[in-house]
Amino acid sequence: MNEEWVRRFAELAVRVGVNVQPGQGVVVSADVAQAEIARLVVERAYLAGARWVDVLWSDAVVRRSDLMHADLEALTADRPWALERTRSWTDDGIASIALVGTPDPALYAGIDPARMAAVRRQEAIAMQQAVMSEGWRWTVVTAPNADWATQVYGEPDVDRLWGVVAQAMRLDETDPVGAWRERSAALAARCAALDALQISELRYVGEGTDLTVGLLPDCRWTGGSTVDPGGVAYLPNIPTEEVFTSPDRRRADGVVRLTRPVVIAGQLVEDLRLTFADGRITEVSATTGADLVRSQLDTDPGARSLGEVALVDKESRIAQAGVVFHNTLFDENAGCHVAWGQSFPFAVDKGLELTPDERYALGLNNSSVHTDVVVGGDGLSVTATTPSGPVVLLRDDIWLLPAS
Repeated sequence: MNEEWVRRFAELAVRVGVNVQPGQGVVVSADVAQAEIARLVVERAYLAGARWVDVLWSDAVVRRSDLMHADLEALTADRPWALERTRSWTDDGIASIALVGTPDPALYAGIDPARMAAVRRQEAIAMQQAVMSEGWRWTVVTAPNADWATQVYGEPDVDRLWGVVAQAMRLDETDPVGAWRERSAALAARCAALDALQISELRYVGEGTDLTVGLLPDCRWTGGSTVDPGGVAYLPNIPTEEVFTSPDRRRADGVVRLTRPVVIAGQLVEDLRLTFADGRITEVSATTGADLVRSQLDTDPGARSLGEVALVDKESRIAQAGVVFHNTLFDENAGCHVAWGQSFPFAVDKGLELTPDERYALGLNNSSVHTDVVVGGDGLSVTATTPSGPVVLLRDDIWLLPAS
């Protein structure tokens, strides 16, 4: 493991990801397999001036025991103390750093898909509302580990994985912080150009994909860093190569074929195909994991409708790595994607000031899930419908729209 890359990884999570401010509380979420990296993130957070840092440890093996032995009611029952904790964190204005990774999918083999998709709905919604309504600054960063390396390369070659992660996260740059500021500015310029088009519809066309999605009037595109109500900039995902918005949940028709597998609840879903009609997913097929997808889509009424559409071109560093990462944070930044489930409140003007019911009435989606799936890559084209006529945004995965 390259110690300099690990140090830069921790520095990016703290300084760029959540931009820890003096006197702020910080919550770090990590699996026990990421203990070494988590400890360094804690140290860097204190050096940045954090008042306190708490680590919420998880364990994929313990999770397997939960899924195998707890009854379904226990797996879905909301816990008052967890809801109160989320409220307390919001009142305190914390910074949240989530270190995520990809566990061994064989660990969950044979477990009932309905149990795998179990979610404590009110807890999930409270957490989503906190982060999507800018209740606190947050970032999600994927930390290399042996299980993840095994999925990518067939062997636990963590050093090799660190090499491509370092490239994707710009850890190989002389000044990674400066490199991310530059990339964020470029993504922001794309968003401004998209906003200026006043797009009413997007059409994704590629091999096995022909999907038309309606957008909301005056929707806003987001990409790169964002700014909290106090004026502090942060980067919710590292790495990120996307520009995205939330569509009209009522308008999606056609079919999509995933160009990359997706990991849902720790299990790999491959060759997924979805059919949409009148804004809802009506048919699901896959070579592996179809029942798990169907179980998640049955979580709540909003799970079958879209909450996000995103554009990524082949110049993405993740795409250029030429690796299927089997990790959503990385793979969603390798190509255009959509997500079923929860919408982003900030995707519409003054959306953060509206209640969930008011957002829903406008056409934004409400759900306790949010799952990104990649449809982009070689051969994909995306065309926008605008007041001035159709505009091709990407052709054969190449970005065509000039920056604003």
